[in-house]
Amino acid sequence: MKEKLERYRIFRILASIYRIKAVRLLIPIAVIGFVYWEGQRELRQISFGRTIGELRRLPASSVAEIFLFALFSVAVMSLYDFMIRRHFRLKVGVWSTFRYAWIANTFNNIIGFAGLTGAGLRTILYKRSGISPALMASAVVFLSPVVVTGLSILSWGIIFGWFTVGGLLQEHRWLVFAVWGMALYLPLFVLMQRSTLFAKWFNRGEGRTPWTTVGVSLSASFLEWACAGVTFWLITASVLHDVAFRDVIGMYSVAAIAGILSMAPGGIGAFDLTVLLGLEQMGFPSGRAMAVLVLFRLFYYIVPWLIGLILSAFELGSAAKRAGESADPATELPLNAWQRLWRWPGQFRFLSDLGAWALGKLVFISGIVLLLSAATPGLLYRLKLSEEILSMPIMRISHLLSVIIGFMLIILSRGISLRIRRAYVWTGILLLAGAIFTFTKAFDFEEAIFLLIVGVTLWLARSRFYRKGAAIDVRSYLMWYVLSAIIAVLYFWIGSHVHHGWLRHLPTADRIHWMFGPKPYAMTACIGLAGAWLLLTMLLLLRPNRRMAAGAGPEDLRKLRLFLQDHHGNLLTHMLFTGDKSFFWAREDQVLIPYARARDKLVVLGDPLGPTKLVPDAIAEFQQYADEYAMSVVFYQATPEFLPIYHEYGYRFFKLGEEALVHLENFTLSGKKAADLRSVRNRFEREGYLFEVVTPPFADALFAELKTVSDEWIRGRREKGFSLGWFDRIYLEEAPVALLKNPQGLILAFASLAPGYDEGRTMSIDLMRHRSGTPNGTMDYLFIKLLEWCKERGYQIFNLGNAPLSSVGESKSALREERLAALVFQYGGHWYGFKGLRRYKEKFAPEWEPRFLAYPNWVSLPVLTVDLVRLVSRRVREGGKR
Repeated sequence: MKEKLERYRIFRILASIYRIKAVRLLIPIAVIGFVYWEGQRELRQISFGRTIGELRRLPASSVAEIFLFALFSVAVMSLYDFMIRRHFRLKVGVWSTFRYAWIANTFNNIIGFAGLTGAGLRTILYKRSGISPALMASAVVFLSPVVVTGLSILSWGIIFGWFTVGGLLQEHRWLVFAVWGMALYLPLFVLMQRSTLFAKWFNRGEGRTPWTTVGVSLSASFLEWACAGVTFWLITASVLHDVAFRDVIGMYSVAAIAGILSMAPGGIGAFDLTVLLGLEQMGFPSGRAMAVLVLFRLFYYIVPWLIGLILSAFELGSAAKRAGESADPATELPLNAWQRLWRWPGQFRFLSDLGAWALGKLVFISGIVLLLSAATPGLLYRLKLSEEILSMPIMRISHLLSVIIGFMLIILSRGISLRIRRAYVWTGILLLAGAIFTFTKAFDFEEAIFLLIVGVTLWLARSRFYRKGAAIDVRSYLMWYVLSAIIAVLYFWIGSHVHHGWLRHLPTADRIHWMFGPKPYAMTACIGLAGAWLLLTMLLLLRPNRRMAAGAGPEDLRKLRLFLQDHHGNLLTHMLFTGDKSFFWAREDQVLIPYARARDKLVVLGDPLGPTKLVPDAIAEFQQYADEYAMSVVFYQATPEFLPIYHEYGYRFFKLGEEALVHLENFTLSGKKAADLRSVRNRFEREGYLFEVVTPPFADALFAELKTVSDEWIRGRREKGFSLGWFDRIYLEEAPVALLKNPQGLILAFASLAPGYDEGRTMSIDLMRHRSGTPNGTMDYLFIKLLEWCKERGYQIFNLGNAPLSSVGESKSALREERLAALVFQYGGHWYGFKGLRRYKEKFAPEWEPRFLAYPNWVSLPVLTVDLVRLVSRRVREGGKR
């Protein structure tokens, strides 16, 4: 029962680590699923082709009017930022404030997560103007309850009858409670602003919010929602014509409330279905209603977000500045209770690389634009003009090449996000070619202009594309294969529905059927997909980062031996002779950093070797090298001496365990505490067991007997590596091996030694193997003799090895991950004898020295743990290769 309770405690701690993220994802998914289930009838009535037709019929003047007012509506949202700029006295320029507001608000509209995306971006953007993350965290949590107050005001308009919603509330009674709940938020907000609790949590303890600030907050929020509602009305009036302003604003307000309650990005799903239901009740067909939604999403969400992408691509970017920002100690300042609840400011650290991410998404969208342009025909008069000026073969080839380029841009967008130089070159060429071909296929100059704008944006940001390659594993490639296949299916589906829903009704449909019929769509989809897969296969086969993770060869090991003649090693230096680590020589070969690749991480074994004063610059040099391949640098089994250096580079720490170090000058078998060990030694010596230390090279017969002992001990299990040695003749002949023989001369056990390369001061134990059925105390006696042998030869410290998870998470204020590790240490004996190993080494009275995992703050510790387990457990082949 006790064991079950402890397992339950472990489960609870694990759940506490991930519950917030899971809830944020599951709630929107569940709501969208519910919305789809509720609205199946309405969704089945939608004709995509007819929707495209409705959009094509809009006059250019209406489109321009909607476009300009939508941009104005999004610009109004910047009032929030000017409000917190004034309230918190932020020293930020007006234009910078507007830019930051545009980027944060448009990204928040698209990605959402209950406002967390906008808050995270504000923290990062304002930091560029010298605003500390802790201060900005206070500002964004002050802003968080303000945003929906404008919608609350509109809800009171519905309740008092100023805005009408028809029979929407009568048919769907749950919306009544949603409207009332949103309306009651307004008085709650006012009371909250004037309370001492709000002043403590949200207002940085500066007292209650002044009435003027409350009024400004309400005005800013009301203007945002009112302008968004007017934008929606302009679109509805342009598409549907005979609609009343009161009806549209009322329906929009109810739909917005449903979208907010869904917690989905942009209210997608709940908002759209509510609008469809409302317009259906007004007597409008589903195709025209869907056209309203498409235009609203396009002009109020997508187009401003594209502008935000371009702004963010210029706003955020240089690798040096990003490195400086990630190491800023201001991010570690103490936070108040509300900030800790939302896990600020580290909630969205990945957004610090938003500049390259935005460029990648612009390229991805460029590929989608090309495919949509190919799937949906151009305006009829343009097709006629194309037929008169261009020949049909040119139009067909242009159409086909546009599809192929679209797929390739989608694939290359990942390389752009990773800032790979070759991806930049290829993308630039394809964007120019795509602009030409999309123009020659049907004079689609809008798409061509967009592609050229993206191309110019890439060219202006060309200095950011400095990487030679990136670590993308096979699973990521498989994901892109599947994604490209899904996009090909969607391309065929959209094109077919457009043809059947709209084109076939045109009087000249037979003339353009050759380019937009179902068979050409299927053909171009298959050819484009084949081109994308060919590009993916080339990228997979020509990955440029394989050499950076190659194991050390004979020349590298020779250089290592020469290096150790002039520089001290450490307790892990001997593991470098296994040949599975790569060597990075820094500071003109004065510092050695041994590492191995684990997915997208370069894991350094121990601390860098060389003069301590050169280590900080060597780490910076190695980080720059890793960054050229989109890698993160991790230090495994770091010692306390180097933690201040890692901290300066923004690293976090997780305690891995403790190293058992026996100070040989104090080691003795006399006294009461050593009675058991003394008894073991006397018994084995009395029975005639022999201890011997042999030095390489080893005779073939001796090595064969050692292999027999090793195979009997392993029993078919896989050898581990990286931080551990394994049974390999080349490696074993690098150091002496201690043997324990029975009276007949048969080897019962052996232990290989690992010198510390510190002028004979330290010796470590490496491999330990014994036959099955050996007498009790065999390994105790081997250790005793080894300690005495090293003491006689002047060694000062003998390293008994690591006790994993020892003394981890014992403090109540320890990290949750370390408290979980403490439970694993306490009750994980079923899988691994953590406590037993610690107790065994305690018999030799060692001094325990902690070992740490140092990792960048943007790396997920659970994911890193899995990568390290895989690294240590890689299959070992003959000669040390893995």
